Amino acid sequence: MQSSPFNLRRAIIWIGRLVLAGFFIYAGYAKLTMGMHPRPPIGVALSFFALNVDSYQILPTWGVKFVANTLPFAEIGLGFLLLIGWRFRIWATLVTLIMLGFFVAVVRSYALGMQINCGCFATPEPLTIKTVFRDGALVALALLMTIFAFIEARKPHPWSTPEKA
Repeated sequence: MQSSPFNLRRAIIWIGRLVLAGFFIYAGYAKLTMGMHPRPPIGVALSFFALNVDSYQILPTWGVKFVANTLPFAEIGLGFLLLIGWRFRIWATLVTLIMLGFFVAVVRSYALGMQINCGCFATPEPLTIKTVFRDGALVALALLMTIFAFIEARKPHPWSTPEKA
């Protein structure tokens, strides 16, 4: 019996790919442009993003510089890799781990009552319960997408020819 090419797991994988890729590409681009047109020099944009990263009070100075200088480019790259689908399970796992890291940082900062900007999309967005729920929903989507991708990889492709006994 051949499995259907369309099922709930595959739908969630596709929705996760599109939604998370869109969020990652937009977030990385927004951090590099600071939401301004014309775009400021990249060094200026990364310096402002470093202030957002530092406001979470989690990383040492060298860690803040590293994250601020690499995260926007990594987000854009991972977003495109999710869209392309090449080595999908690797990138889905990495995106899920990054989303879990974001979520832990946001929940920690919210629980401590820190009055900071999220720094997610380069606009002054205060850290609120809405941010916590949004990030929680994205983490749940990333987890489901990754788990379902591993489950689907174990099954034969639905359009492949069935093996003869």
